[in-house]
Amino acid sequence: MLYPIGIQSFEKIRTDGFVYVDKTALIYKLAASGQYYFLSRPRRFGKSLLVSTMEAYFGGRKDLFKGLAMESLEKDWTEYPVLHLDLTGSSYTDISHLKVSLDQYLRKWESLYDVTPMSEDVSSRFKDVIVAAYRKTGQKVVILIDEYEKPIIDNIDNPELMEQFRRELQGFYSVIKGKDNAIRFAFLTGVTKLGKMSIFSGLNNLNDISMDPRYADICGITEDELKSTFGESVEELARANELSVDDCYKKLAQMYDGYHFTENSVGIYNPFSLLNTFNSGKFRMYWFETGTPTFLVRYLKQGNYNLDNISRNDVSLETLTGSNYVSPAPITLMYQAGYLTIKDYDQRFNTYNLDYPNEEVKRGFMYSLSQLFAPALIDGEP
Repeated sequence: MLYPIGIQSFEKIRTDGFVYVDKTALIYKLAASGQYYFLSRPRRFGKSLLVSTMEAYFGGRKDLFKGLAMESLEKDWTEYPVLHLDLTGSSYTDISHLKVSLDQYLRKWESLYDVTPMSEDVSSRFKDVIVAAYRKTGQKVVILIDEYEKPIIDNIDNPELMEQFRRELQGFYSVIKGKDNAIRFAFLTGVTKLGKMSIFSGLNNLNDISMDPRYADICGITEDELKSTFGESVEELARANELSVDDCYKKLAQMYDGYHFTENSVGIYNPFSLLNTFNSGKFRMYWFETGTPTFLVRYLKQGNYNLDNISRNDVSLETLTGSNYVSPAPITLMYQAGYLTIKDYDQRFNTYNLDYPNEEVKRGFMYSLSQLFAPALIDGEP
């Protein structure tokens, strides 16, 4: 079995024979029932692959969906003009870095849809591209934005620069709300909800599905998907580690399962860690080996937060969905970034109990903190 480790292109996965966990029925449901969506999920949880799959679907690539749920669900296979903006892969330490990135995308789109820019303003150019794409193709535009807030969280410990990025992005994204008649579908992803309300304040019909139980498993891998898609992989992993198959499933769950993005939802496995485990035959902290949670650790260190008892009881929904980009609560950041997850829910008071999702996150996060915090803070000593 070929594991698509680090591969975020749906086309490459499908044409090169990599294993794919079918999420296309959920994509069809989104496309059929609404127009504007936002999804928050932790890093390396499959958001970019989800966006790439949407790009192929709205691009009319029926050939890539053979054997998947979408093949029988979609009847028309209309080819829409797709504007896919990916803000990952760059480090935004100056406002010019964002402007260069946006300019590169705009130049590509302007060339594709025969647009002559009338100004250097990126927002005006974005608006002109949307109009031109609609006119040239006769089809409404699909807008896909991956990691919409990355320039903001890259500068979470620099409020002045963070505000510059927020203003620039707000002006750029505000174009979407004014071009409703030319837009078929818009989908935006991010790690956190920082700035969501301030950036998209005018886009009041943006449907946040981050805690929608219907889409709880739109990213990540469920227990049923693990067993149906990776049964042979689990057997090989069990043999490599001298475990019974049952014990192997238990260890996988202990290490990588446990994410709950709404109350009473199924548990979700970290897909990146699972794929790496199957590929190497070893249980390791793969999520953290690709990079420590620098923006979160910097923020926690800056505030000198005591992390003695990281689990939290009686957390309100407003805390989980908080989008105060100026001074977000640490508990909000830790939940949205995937270092804490929902473990229980009290229906009487509409409150949540949070804790680490699994051993990988607990051990990895505490190790990251130990490199930056004084031992007294880690151990809870005065």
